[in-house]
Amino acid sequence: MGISEIMGLFGNFSVLVGLLAVVAIVLYLAPIPLWIAAWASGAYVGLMTLIAMRLRRVPPGVIVTARISSAKAGIDISINDLEAHYLAGGNVVRVVNAMISADKANIPLPFKRAAAIDLAGRNVLEAVQMSVLPKVIETPKIAAVAKDGIQLMVISRVTVRTNIERLVGGAGEETIIARVGEGMVSTIGAAVSHKSVLENPDHISKHILSKGLDAGTAYEILSIDIADVNVGENIGAKLQIDQANADKQIAQAKAEERRAMAVALEQEMRARVVEAEAEVPRAMAEALRQGTLGVMDYYRMKNVQADTAMRDAIAVTDDTPPAPRRAA
Repeated sequence: MGISEIMGLFGNFSVLVGLLAVVAIVLYLAPIPLWIAAWASGAYVGLMTLIAMRLRRVPPGVIVTARISSAKAGIDISINDLEAHYLAGGNVVRVVNAMISADKANIPLPFKRAAAIDLAGRNVLEAVQMSVLPKVIETPKIAAVAKDGIQLMVISRVTVRTNIERLVGGAGEETIIARVGEGMVSTIGAAVSHKSVLENPDHISKHILSKGLDAGTAYEILSIDIADVNVGENIGAKLQIDQANADKQIAQAKAEERRAMAVALEQEMRARVVEAEAEVPRAMAEALRQGTLGVMDYYRMKNVQADTAMRDAIAVTDDTPPAPRRAA
């Protein structure tokens, strides 16, 4: 075999490889099986539209599958809407499945609302399913005190279903639980006695339902059922005991303050007496110098003081406190 023949074979092989590459690119850009499946399912999508999806980096398989599902369910959704929702970051298949479920359940759910719910971060398919099959939310144990001071521990079950119209921008389950808890606390707090609550726990659910707690939320409250009611502590008695102890401590503090003032006043009076007694010798010395007091008068006064001290000493018993010493 000559060189020219070998070169010819290599040339033919290169042409064949090039043709295969072109065919592979064409088949990738133009998914013929998807085009045939859409045409056979009655949800026709143009071949050029599929190629344009590839160029826009939109997976044709997802769009065509969603288009076929909606067409088989009798729901008309345009290719442009599906592509736009995918490019916006939405879940096309979940939105279509939610619309199909809503249509079977006779729940009005247009594509724009379903897409808005999906783009808002909520599971639109789960929301539709909850509209058909309500969900039961169990509240945590809530403590409330009746007017007689007895604490009650209550657990309730709230049955809710999704409100599709308020799903975008509506509050979630946490708001429902908080509002139900607030209603239970206010209802039990308004009861005159805890016994009335134990006798008729359905009054709590009726009173809460009458307040319209589902306003502004993404749910509609169907019923509120009291699951468990337990008697807790006597909060009223504890508060009264605490108040009495506080009043006692205040009274003791005031009494201690008065006692301290009395002791200080007594000490002050004693100091004045001692000070006055200390002035007696000075006055006597001054009187002796001025001659208004004689020596014999002085000694007579000393004898009187000695006699008085002797009588005081004789009169002192074991139970009698000693008399204070007098200044000389």
